[in-house]
Amino acid sequence: MMKILDWYILKKFLTTTLFIALIFSLISVVIDTSEKADDFVKSGLSTYQIIMKYYIGFVPFILSMIFPLMVFIAVIFFTSKMAGRSEIVAILAGGVRFNRLLRPYMIGAFLLGGFFWYATQYLLPKANVIYGNFQATYIDSKSSYEQGEYGKRSRNYYIRIDTNTFAGLRNYDTTTKSASNGFFLDRMKGTQVVYNLRAETVRWDTAKKTWKLENAVERKIDGLTETVRAIPSMDIKLNVKPNEIKPDKYLKDKMTTPELKRFIKAEEVRGTEGLNDFKVARYRRDATPVSVVILTLIGASVACRKTRGGSGLHMATGIITAAIFVVMDKFSLTFSTKGSFPPLLAAWMPNLIFGTIAIWLYRTAPK
Repeated sequence: MMKILDWYILKKFLTTTLFIALIFSLISVVIDTSEKADDFVKSGLSTYQIIMKYYIGFVPFILSMIFPLMVFIAVIFFTSKMAGRSEIVAILAGGVRFNRLLRPYMIGAFLLGGFFWYATQYLLPKANVIYGNFQATYIDSKSSYEQGEYGKRSRNYYIRIDTNTFAGLRNYDTTTKSASNGFFLDRMKGTQVVYNLRAETVRWDTAKKTWKLENAVERKIDGLTETVRAIPSMDIKLNVKPNEIKPDKYLKDKMTTPELKRFIKAEEVRGTEGLNDFKVARYRRDATPVSVVILTLIGASVACRKTRGGSGLHMATGIITAAIFVVMDKFSLTFSTKGSFPPLLAAWMPNLIFGTIAIWLYRTAPK
């Protein structure tokens, strides 16, 4: 049963977290606006359009990246204030056990963690669609990197149809959904090419939901025997849709968890490599909400001590701990996406380490 003390601590927990979130949002918007001022002017959009087409997605995107750390800082902040005013000492001296004191902290942590879990699964992807589309349309496409030599090369796409079949499109236009300067498809058997198909043009047939080839040449190779056939026009199923050809670096953030699961499964069946980035993103959606609970326990255990340095010492400790958490999270992510580190372990590694630290701090906290 919730008592006055529980409501007192829970109210401080939730309001401080909200305050920290608002402060971080304001700072992020100010910094981002100063960096992208020229891009906003070049876009020709009004202030209202920029807010609705960008910042309404940007703010949730930024908050989702640091939400556990915001909760951690909030716990450190209000708990150290309580400890500095001797409220924690008075509560423990009044016969309240430390386990009992932690109840409202855990209730708040599970409430915030549960909300964040649901948001990462279903709500944040919708905001990320707004943020990602704006970035791709008005920021990334206008950069000198995209418009230079890399931009020209990036219009050539290579896709894997299945474990033995590969295809390529030259100068693919995402608007017309066609490639006018060449298409090829190779089917392998072991290390040998057994089938080759080339065409001058390829385009997506919206009516038939298939790809249409023009002026194609088909080659079937059986040992030393080769059969060549010219085909003026033909339909072909590539097991890939137009929106799946051009790589979208925001794709993993745009999909809800059920969509992300289906995407990973479909790509695995196709034989696509380099899926660790998507798998880590999938597992982190479950791991990050747990970080809220772990960091809350760490923050409460550290900040409840009344020290000579006061809240300043607690905040310094909290910032250092948060920095270590972020560095460890980035390292595990990099080792997984760029190396062979298991995605599941990469997503949960910070929680496993800091969970051990949380248990140790809890046991050594003043009771």
